[in-house]
Amino acid sequence: MTPDLIVALDGPVGRIRLNRPKALNALNTPMCTGLIEALEAWRADPAVATVMIDHAEGRGFCAGGDIRMLAGSGAGDGAEARDFFRAEYRMNHRLFTYAKPTMAFMDGITMGGGVGVALPCRYRIATENTKFAMPETGIGLFPDVGGGWYLSRLPGRIGQYLALTGARLDGAECHALGLATHYLPAATLDDAKARIVAGEEVAAVLGALAVPPPEAVILAHRDDIDRLFAGAVLEDILAALEADSGDFARATLATLRTKSPQAMKVSLKLLLDGHAMATFEDEMRQEYAVATRVVQRPDFIEGVRAVILDKDHAPRWSPATPEGVSDHAIDRIFAPLPEDQAWTPV
Repeated sequence: MTPDLIVALDGPVGRIRLNRPKALNALNTPMCTGLIEALEAWRADPAVATVMIDHAEGRGFCAGGDIRMLAGSGAGDGAEARDFFRAEYRMNHRLFTYAKPTMAFMDGITMGGGVGVALPCRYRIATENTKFAMPETGIGLFPDVGGGWYLSRLPGRIGQYLALTGARLDGAECHALGLATHYLPAATLDDAKARIVAGEEVAAVLGALAVPPPEAVILAHRDDIDRLFAGAVLEDILAALEADSGDFARATLATLRTKSPQAMKVSLKLLLDGHAMATFEDEMRQEYAVATRVVQRPDFIEGVRAVILDKDHAPRWSPATPEGVSDHAIDRIFAPLPEDQAWTPV
């Protein structure tokens, strides 16, 4: 088992603690496979009543995946990136289909791959420290780990707004949108965990310690989001934003101008397809095909250079405009993989 995970049986609770604090607990391949191994070991173990996932220390529950590795692999043969996505998506799917109750404590940064760990869980606990986002379009990627499934099922066009802009949500907003099931003060989390480990019923403990969250700021923009993001194609959304003189539209348009046009078009199709997916397995199969291609395309390499490596935040996207990203290019990215290369669950 990797030292980046702390796995233990604590009373009736199988505990998985993300333990890579210097990287804000960003996931690597051994963490994904280790989490799967723990879930498999506990699946038929009568001593394990529930599974608890949190982080051991630091300010992040999980900041995403190992982006540097993915970019390095994508610039080469892509094999290591494919191995990571295969393991990560198997972990996401195993959590989604797990029969025993699971809970994730989204205390702190919960982004990208961290969202993929948290959202499949039955109980998802947000706090005043929660910073939730799927910011992938800013590095030429897309909201994967089930993003096409989860975001497409949010109210109205909020999912499209979050997918394209990478906007951050606080704990109250996560609770209001159903991304979190409970809102607890961070100071009560140790008590909640101790009571659950002591054998108290999970829902009862969380219900007793939950407090009314603050106002969800994003809901004040709900009408604007539904109207401005109503378009099915990126060019229509941008046109709607350009035609609106309001402060929200202007700020949102400025944000989208910094994102990869290819990544935004991929994200919109992902949500369109994801809303109609029959099963989460179907979703992960498609996302794997898309991820293995996008990770080797120029925008991802350039986005990681600009945001993570050089930090100049001046990516040179290719194509540079939405009009330059053809429907044919998107269709190629979304084409199913040959059967011997396609993703399969555990």
